[in-house]
Amino acid sequence: MNHCLIFDIGKTNKKAFVFDEDYRIVFEKTTQLPETTDEDGDPCEDLNLLTKWVLDTWREILNDGRFNILAANATTYGASLVHLGEDGKPVLPLYNYLKPFPENLKKQFFDTYGGEEKISLETASPSLGSLNSGLQLYRLKYQKPAEFRKIKHTLHLPQHIAYLLRNVGRVHNPSDVFPTELTSIGCHTMLWNFEKGCYHNWVIAEGFDRLFSEIIPAHIAIKIGHPNKAERIAVGSGLHDSSAALIPYRESFKKPFVLISTGTWNISLNPYNPNPLTPEELRQDCLCYLTPSPTKASRLFAGYEHEQAVKKIAVQFGVSEDFYKKAGFNPGSPAESAYLDFMHELLERQVQSTKLVLQGLYAPPYYIFVDGGFSQNKIFMNLLAQAFPNVEVFAAEVAQATALGAALPIHRYWNTKPIPDNLISLKKIRVQSV
Repeated sequence: MNHCLIFDIGKTNKKAFVFDEDYRIVFEKTTQLPETTDEDGDPCEDLNLLTKWVLDTWREILNDGRFNILAANATTYGASLVHLGEDGKPVLPLYNYLKPFPENLKKQFFDTYGGEEKISLETASPSLGSLNSGLQLYRLKYQKPAEFRKIKHTLHLPQHIAYLLRNVGRVHNPSDVFPTELTSIGCHTMLWNFEKGCYHNWVIAEGFDRLFSEIIPAHIAIKIGHPNKAERIAVGSGLHDSSAALIPYRESFKKPFVLISTGTWNISLNPYNPNPLTPEELRQDCLCYLTPSPTKASRLFAGYEHEQAVKKIAVQFGVSEDFYKKAGFNPGSPAESAYLDFMHELLERQVQSTKLVLQGLYAPPYYIFVDGGFSQNKIFMNLLAQAFPNVEVFAAEVAQATALGAALPIHRYWNTKPIPDNLISLKKIRVQSV
């Protein structure tokens, strides 16, 4: 049987999966890597450690006789850039997307290019500082010009991981840089003009378009030599994780739906909402993703807030941090009561966030799917179903949706079977009395 290797790189967990032709996970490897700091003392991903882990894992799996790896791909968190020099090696840190962005540069940028609202609307990107990865380049050009001049090529992190896989063991050719991919360019980067379907004019004016290579779609892979066999391995282009997580749902369901992909961020994705972003939606943290067509999305920092709230409640009441897993609508302790109060408040904001992307489509949409950590949270799911009484709400169970979403676009390169029709299992949420 043939196999596909997928790297799924999150902020916390770094994972590698091997899928067989039935899209069953037959191998999984996970690690957590310590952060380092950039030259300003701000925390950031340790790119050297990450590179070593990826390449060591890549070689380990290719040398494992149990697997016939014919394709590989990567999916990672977004808003993160890897800057390469002439020799194809990184010349700067992998800056954290939470790194503070200088207010003076923000003002300079928007004063130069027509104002915050105008640029945000045209690029479907709320003004988020370093979370707009294009502005990371702008900061380097004007705040650290000597360092900026070292950059010859810039890749978003998914494309950098794919670049590593493609070039391991090869002598670097400066012209042979892995192409840019739409799901990374089109996710709150402030780089892409969604109306015109090209880089925004500010990107060209600053010369940043020359740092990015050719744009290719997610379903294109490039074949490289297999170190152990006569076959060649098809390496995909890499995908942004939120966009990758949507792919199994679009493959499995033909009726309209909204997906709430939960994790550090809860992202409500509506691929059936064709309406351009409005100023009011931008102010409420809506954006669009290229998946590859524009997908209306809204974001809530719910997973992070949940993690912080659980820690605070645990300390306050002297309980373990997993106390909330037993909590229900009839609290059995002061800690559970405090947690329930927090969840009511969180769900109120979650509902507001999700409703932002429902406008202009169906009233209501056919389905709301929830995947990720909150799909297993009974309080979250029940309160969500109460808030949408005329919509079928489902907890979706899919084996590593993000990694699966990176394997599906390159299906034809490694899989001799049709895509299964049971990729996702659903549990309908029936509202409980509270």
